[in-house]
Amino acid sequence: MPDPHFSDLILPQHEQPSMSQLLASLKRTTLSIHNRLTSIRDDAAFVARVATAYGPRPLVANERCGSWYIPPADKAAGAYFKSTDGHERAWKFSTRRLNLHLIDMAEKNDGIIIVDSTRRGKRMPDALSTTLPVWCTVLNLALLPSHPSSPVLHLPPFLPPSAHAQITALLPQFLASLQALNLDLPSCLTKPLRPVWVTPESSLPEANAAGASIFENFRPVICCTASRRVVGSEMDEGGYIQGAGDDTENWACGLTPTVFWEHLENLLVASEADLPELIAQLVSDQDANKKDEGLRKQLTHHISVCSLPLAADPTKPTECRIVLTPKATPKESWIKSPTYFQIGLGKGKAASRNMRTTLPEICAFAAKFLAQTPEGDSPPQIVIAY
Repeated sequence: MPDPHFSDLILPQHEQPSMSQLLASLKRTTLSIHNRLTSIRDDAAFVARVATAYGPRPLVANERCGSWYIPPADKAAGAYFKSTDGHERAWKFSTRRLNLHLIDMAEKNDGIIIVDSTRRGKRMPDALSTTLPVWCTVLNLALLPSHPSSPVLHLPPFLPPSAHAQITALLPQFLASLQALNLDLPSCLTKPLRPVWVTPESSLPEANAAGASIFENFRPVICCTASRRVVGSEMDEGGYIQGAGDDTENWACGLTPTVFWEHLENLLVASEADLPELIAQLVSDQDANKKDEGLRKQLTHHISVCSLPLAADPTKPTECRIVLTPKATPKESWIKSPTYFQIGLGKGKAASRNMRTTLPEICAFAAKFLAQTPEGDSPPQIVIAY
């Protein structure tokens, strides 16, 4: 009997993965947690170079992605500019995300650096290419209406003239929507805000060059895209992942930027198989070590914010505590006492939606507390923990 050839062998079907199955497996391997964390570290090094080149302007993270690329000690503030507000033909100026705290920061520091990233293939996130430029122009029109540069919309050069014309035509209604809020807007701005875009492909000014990053006629909003652009597949990039800090609900296993930066070296030397367990342990340890009464930030005469946890305190009758937790809870359990309101909003985008729908009840609880609490030696306080 002649020796069998390989072609004569009949292999079980499950041992012959299809090409699509092989590619999917390769993609999962490429998009591993380890590769994401390494990519974030490498992109953060570029952000640090931008901070040096344009310093001492403060670093601002465009949440939630931007916080991954800035060590907590270097992060001056967070901001919320959504890419969906800058999608083509869906442009808008959000009156729910005004980011007014950035005005004073930009004036005091001759500008700010806002950090974000985006998925494979894009030059920069729509939040930086469109949403933020619209914000700059609308705020310029509101705060410096007589300045000749205020009406000028600045967009990155890769966007077509048609987009510029269409967005410019929308600016009057965007301004009207802001003015309709009848807010007490900041009055400190002395020069118009203007976006300046920086990516890993950009040439950065020398940090020690005299006047290299001085802008005479405007307050620069440095729009820093942390990740370099990947045009093809991640599998061709040696493990590098563009926008690795995005969509964390799909890969991070509960890891947060704070825990990542605190345990950077341990995370990067761990094997892929060990990372989920290590992350779970680090997150659990952080939660266990959290102390009540986190550092408070006073926002207004009556309102301050702090981090979780925040327990009820019956010894402070002039203090209303509103606690926003990440685990959804039923409505009937929210009011714990006349001065303690604990609501479980859930996580991620669901929490954002739940916050919008429950905000009237939160406001009603706070308003009732203020109405029933007289002004004494110390004004009644509303403390919001999240």
